[in-house]
Amino acid sequence: MSHAALFKISQLAIATGASTETIRYYEQEGLLPQPARSASNYRLYGDEHIKRRQFIRHCRSLDMSLDEIRLLLSLRDVPEASCDGVNTLLDKHIDHVATRIQELQSLRSQLEQLRSQCGETRSARQCGILLELDRSD
Repeated sequence: MSHAALFKISQLAIATGASTETIRYYEQEGLLPQPARSASNYRLYGDEHIKRRQFIRHCRSLDMSLDEIRLLLSLRDVPEASCDGVNTLLDKHIDHVATRIQELQSLRSQLEQLRSQCGETRSARQCGILLELDRSD
């Protein structure tokens, strides 16, 4: 009978590109299951921890919140369930991203307008950008 490989937290960190603090945090948040413990009380992680950490990393790269990831993981953990919850979550996340894009475009516009306040090098006292930032509206 073969046994799955077990890793210490430092090995899991290296294998998944996460810090040990991040791994502990994800455990506390319930995103990673609690690991087994060795006789000397070291945390022992298996392949499922690696797969789960990779799943979390991929979700984070898509700018998903920990709550969104938690929900996706709970749906992933019941493979025979409907994926309607996944679709709903992704639709909401897409809407959130669209809103953020609009907010960032507005921010860019404000910054460009601010930048136009100073077209030449002057003393800081005369800098149009600093004067504009000092204004109280």
